[in-house]
Amino acid sequence: MRKSTPILIVAALVVALPALAGNQPGAHFLEMWDLDENGSVSIEEVRERRGDIFTTFDADDDGILTAEEYVLFDEAREADMKEHGISQGQGGGKGMGQGKGKGQGQGHGKGQGKGMGQGMGEHSAAMAMTRENADQDGDGQVTREEFLAGVDIWFPKQDRNGDGKLTSDDFGRM
Repeated sequence: MRKSTPILIVAALVVALPALAGNQPGAHFLEMWDLDENGSVSIEEVRERRGDIFTTFDADDDGILTAEEYVLFDEAREADMKEHGISQGQGGGKGMGQGKGKGQGQGHGKGQGKGMGQGMGEHSAAMAMTRENADQDGDGQVTREEFLAGVDIWFPKQDRNGDGKLTSDDFGRM
């Protein structure tokens, strides 16, 4: 499989963040993740795009993002956020409650420990892709399966109206 260059896919890395253009919440996310261009993003589209991102940064095609590969991913995501004038806030929600005590959120879910991620604020999907949150077994590496499993954690929480798709209505302040 031919890899995309990080520069070509970097714009797809910023997720669930409000866009500055037109003040439409989530516009940048919708632009980059709405693969069928129907105005909404399904969980299948998110899985596909997230798989593309994983493939791009898995330099040795071994199905694992190592700490070194994650550095490149984080740098690309940071550069995209800076380019689009988006700060790396801490989110504003309560966490996802699925972690094993290594996340930074204050989750109140079914999991043990403090929860996974930094909350369901505007930055939740981006935070779900950080190594600390994607590394579900805590071994310092993120497998493709772990990376994709993050979709099932944050997507339902971001889908505020529960209609199974993300639109601009699912972003911004609650």
